[in-house]
Amino acid sequence: MNRIVFLLFVCVTLAAASYGQSPAPATAKTAVFAGGCFWCIQPAFDKAQGVIKTVVGYCGGTEPNPTYKLVTSEKTKYRESIEITYDPAKISYDQLLDIYWRQIDPTQADGQFTDIGPSYHAAIFYGNAEEKKIAEASKEKLARSGKFRKPIVTEILPAMKFWAAEDYHQKYYRENPEHFEAFEEGSGRVSFKKDKWGGEQ
Repeated sequence: MNRIVFLLFVCVTLAAASYGQSPAPATAKTAVFAGGCFWCIQPAFDKAQGVIKTVVGYCGGTEPNPTYKLVTSEKTKYRESIEITYDPAKISYDQLLDIYWRQIDPTQADGQFTDIGPSYHAAIFYGNAEEKKIAEASKEKLARSGKFRKPIVTEILPAMKFWAAEDYHQKYYRENPEHFEAFEEGSGRVSFKKDKWGGEQ
């Protein structure tokens, strides 16, 4: 390893460490889910062993460089989403889906909790045929579980380009904990999760 390459390696490693994240292994994969307010679905994935990093943003639309203002105007097909980079040797796509289902109301078609509109519609964005198969099986398993009386309406859609949201949205639950907790509680998401999953969250 020559000097320049070594220095670049050190810089990348230090940069990753400064954000509390490890450098992604060559085998790392990504998954993209939409689950209503992206602030609210990020914490659970950040806590999961095997998740390398998470980024909240927008997926499902075609306009380039979408902004929060544009997406929440409900004039695009973008949905608030999360991109998860993970180590498949430590956590599987199916296990990520198990976490995902526990963060949302999969029976709600018009948004998530008090966030109503197309940008808050839940969806699993699959990247290939294998992910689609796993997602469909996971959805069917949830439907048979008896957890919900209403039909599971969460969509399973082909992945589109993911755009990272503005910096102030990233790790919002860490940067603005009081506002985040009040918002999450007020939306009804917290009580819903406790009612449906209890200690399984």
